[in-house]
Amino acid sequence: MQTPHNTTTGAEAGIVTTTGAEAGSATTTGTEAEATTASEAGAGVRGEAGASPAAAGASATFAELARQVKAEGLLELRPAYYLGRLTLNTTLLAAGLTAFFLIGDSWWQIPVALWMGLCGAQSSFLWHDAGHKAMFRGKRASAAVGYVHANLVNGVSYGWWLHHHNRHHSHPNHLQLDPDIGRRTAIFDLSQYPARQGTQRLIVRYQSVLFFVLLVLESAKMQRTAVKAIAGGLTRRPALECTLILTRLALYLAAAFTVLSPVLAMVFVVVQQATLGVYFGLLFAPNHKGMRIRGGALESLDWLERQVLTSRNIRPGPLTDFLYGGLNYQIEHHLFPAMPRKNLPRARRLTRAYCAQRGVPYHEVSLWSSYSEIAAYLHKVSAPIRRSHKTDTPLPGQ
Repeated sequence: MQTPHNTTTGAEAGIVTTTGAEAGSATTTGTEAEATTASEAGAGVRGEAGASPAAAGASATFAELARQVKAEGLLELRPAYYLGRLTLNTTLLAAGLTAFFLIGDSWWQIPVALWMGLCGAQSSFLWHDAGHKAMFRGKRASAAVGYVHANLVNGVSYGWWLHHHNRHHSHPNHLQLDPDIGRRTAIFDLSQYPARQGTQRLIVRYQSVLFFVLLVLESAKMQRTAVKAIAGGLTRRPALECTLILTRLALYLAAAFTVLSPVLAMVFVVVQQATLGVYFGLLFAPNHKGMRIRGGALESLDWLERQVLTSRNIRPGPLTDFLYGGLNYQIEHHLFPAMPRKNLPRARRLTRAYCAQRGVPYHEVSLWSSYSEIAAYLHKVSAPIRRSHKTDTPLPGQ
């Protein structure tokens, strides 16, 4: 793991909500105009409480790229595009529900369960973009889309996700500052292993395979996290979130066990949830897993490097763009979280050219190569643990 260098300000190290000012990097070498440009370009998820921007500087390198992006209007909203996406997602869900009630008590419901799992993951793109203010700048409209598609459609806590995702975007792949890298059973650095206990240690030994197998539980884990977050007072609107999640659960189970026989109803639920979980996991995994890791009390990279070096793009194409909802442009999304999804392809061309000119590594691979890289990385990280288990010797550093 890289030894961190103290190149960040104290304020930046403690950021827990992603705001416009946070998009600036650790250094303060940019002019006031550059800082303003970088701040506007990087505005991303904002906490429900509407926290004020943190006092962070803006690097000249990021500000220069941000000016190019802003000059082409890539940060401007695309309301017609998102209206189309909302309509499409509603149509897909309605088609699944119509098929469910028309088919009735039949094992042909299994393809419907698969379809509904895919539709649930597609709806996650909408709460994601709404949370980043890429869909609407208004807080109420964004929250409405977020709560409907997270809580009501998927049983996930939108309030928890906002807080969690804020911190991830601020410090991706940072062992101490990114909560996303710490909530998995799998480890991404050997220093994480002592915190694993019992069966978790067995999973870690063979994590290059089990990481993908256990994705079937991802949806259930996120729903369990929602319950814990609401019960623990970690969301701002617990009554609303609880009502939406319970409404979803009641309608979901009532439909399944009324239309289907008990056995088929249980199979339907398991297949739908497993499909949703695998889709969730396959969407998230390529973004950062196996990319640069760092740690320490402070951030070691400026904003541009922090987002580019820790993110992996999947080579775009019409099908890939649809299946991954724009998350395959992970580098550009992390640099410009508030950018509408429709504008990411053009931002990719600008960012690739800019990084090539500046000598900043820009990592983009095919879909299958991304998962191969993840498996290889997980296998490498857990190799000392397997050797230690076989030879009954202490791990390095113990």
